[in-house]
Amino acid sequence: MSARKGVPTAGGGKGGEKGGGSVPGPTTPKPTIRNVAERAGVSKSLVSLVMRGSPHVSERRRQAVLKAARELGYRPNAVARSLVEGRTRLIGAIVADLHNPFFAEFLDGLQESLHGEGLRMLVGSGRWDPLFEAEAVEAFLEMRVDGLVLLSVVPDSLQEAAASVPVVVVGERDVAGVDIVVDDDELGASLAVDHLVRLGHRRIAHIEGAPSTTARYRRAGYESAMRKHGLADQIVVEPGDFTEEGGYRAARSLLSRPDRPTAIFAPNDLVATGALSAADELELRVPADVSIVGYDNTHLAAIRHISLTSVDQPRRDMGRIAAEMLCARIGNPHREPKQKLVVPHLVVRSTTGPAPTL
Repeated sequence: MSARKGVPTAGGGKGGEKGGGSVPGPTTPKPTIRNVAERAGVSKSLVSLVMRGSPHVSERRRQAVLKAARELGYRPNAVARSLVEGRTRLIGAIVADLHNPFFAEFLDGLQESLHGEGLRMLVGSGRWDPLFEAEAVEAFLEMRVDGLVLLSVVPDSLQEAAASVPVVVVGERDVAGVDIVVDDDELGASLAVDHLVRLGHRRIAHIEGAPSTTARYRRAGYESAMRKHGLADQIVVEPGDFTEEGGYRAARSLLSRPDRPTAIFAPNDLVATGALSAADELELRVPADVSIVGYDNTHLAAIRHISLTSVDQPRRDMGRIAAEMLCARIGNPHREPKQKLVVPHLVVRSTTGPAPTL
């Protein structure tokens, strides 16, 4: 049977007089790990160690292998390697909000430590929605990740996931059967209130974060500290979330009251920046008319024209701790779950000052 017009024949010629276009030549075989080993003058097993990021290779040999791989255009076959090793060396990290710098700074610490263990990080966002969280968890499980780090709302399906892969939860306490890294949120809230009381504030309000144990513990710390200072009758909690827009709305409501607070304790730095915008819009001076304290001490807080007083939780350290706990769990899946509590401290900047006379 003759070839159709315009369709290349098996021999590479044109199938008819009206056929057009050049025919690709034979493809160049992809370089193999054997080619890299021969070029670098090392064994295939050493090349494999280098490609896995093993620390047990001298720098001289590592560079020789990487140079040979670059020259040959070699890329390791991750799928084939995962089939041989029975693992993908991928870790799924799920955060609640990619817009919040706290999560970005946490991920820096997590990725740095995972990289040192030859692991790669994939990131997903749950958007403070349990449904999105569950979908992200399922997607990572389908990719056969070696472990999960969850820094967000905990979906109901997490227990099922933890039965198949190592899991570390960050920021949430009330999760059974998994390793946990958490900030002492009650202490952090107390540090904020203590600071404001020392400045003479009595009408100190709190904007509550989105439903989570983090928000619950920060509210509990605020209320406990207010009662400790004899200010139980001054406790005011405004519903909110963990976003800048949520902080703006909540602060507008608080600062428009006839008995407006002289200080606001926000559940994170994004909410605090929203509160700063609300104060500015209402022509209130910070800190002369109202003091504002954030939480997390992200890079936003240190920007000079913001200069936000904020409770610092060591987010990069928390990322590194999460990586260590996850690697320990991968190495020993049956060990008892552990909880690591990190200690916050207050960083005082320009958004807090003496209470005004009202």
